[in-house]
Amino acid sequence: MRKKALFEKVIQYFDETMPVAETELEYENPFHLIVAVILSAQCTDKRVNLITPDLLKRYPTPEKMAKAEPTEVFEYIKSCSYPNNKAKHLVGMARKLMELFEGQVPDDVMDLQKLPGVGRKTANVIASVVFNKPALAVDTHVFRVAARIGLTTNAKTPLATELQLMKYIPEELVPKAHHWLILHGRYTCVARKPKCEKCGLTTICKYYLKLVQQK
Repeated sequence: MRKKALFEKVIQYFDETMPVAETELEYENPFHLIVAVILSAQCTDKRVNLITPDLLKRYPTPEKMAKAEPTEVFEYIKSCSYPNNKAKHLVGMARKLMELFEGQVPDDVMDLQKLPGVGRKTANVIASVVFNKPALAVDTHVFRVAARIGLTTNAKTPLATELQLMKYIPEELVPKAHHWLILHGRYTCVARKPKCEKCGLTTICKYYLKLVQQK
């Protein structure tokens, strides 16, 4: 099957089975989301959603967090992974927001990457989720699912995956497609033992078809 046709079938499937696809991180404004996304690195959204209410009650704005010390922030986030580094990133991010952007979260991916703790993936999440920009964040779920289905070919890095996906996904669908792939990877196409019996993509999935051939 040609790549274009494969993408069209995958998009049709997700559009029918997952018409609403959005982040599972809880947030009230762009600053809250950037805090949550920084915390979510190698940590579950469920855990992050338990941490952020108390953290953001204490530091609800960039101004408040910028005045904190990492050791203070650490006490609120110590139950997540890598709390020392994340505490430093959060305070540094807030201070940079104040210094460069008057406390406003920018909508540009390159500007977002000027903030401590914000790499391309995080920047794409913010641009996509908050500002509905055609930015596609590639996390482990997206990387795995895209390769398994066959949407990407020999993509060795998140950037290579992003560029291959962006070539075939219509611009207006990119923000939703990001969540389609994440949620599919989180609940169906899981890492160790994918639930192929619950997936409607088996007739076109490269990974599944290879499994069948090996039996």
